[in-house]
Amino acid sequence: MATTKTRINITLSDEMREALAELARRERVPQATKAVKLLAVGLELEEDQAWDTLANKRDIHGARYFSHDKAWK
Repeated sequence: MATTKTRINITLSDEMREALAELARRERVPQATKAVKLLAVGLELEEDQAWDTLANKRDIHGARYFSHDKAWK
């Protein structure tokens, strides 16, 4: 059966494999489902860090500020 999802192969250390298995068992979901959820959380954290870095670069003394309405016009 064809799928629209992309498959990837990853290699896990024994410790990571055991941790993933335990987390999946605790939530009663397949290991692949738990791995996808953990990847989603990791990607969100990476995105948050990128936005934080950008915001810190722009947060300087004397920076110009715009109102929300003006910024989105």
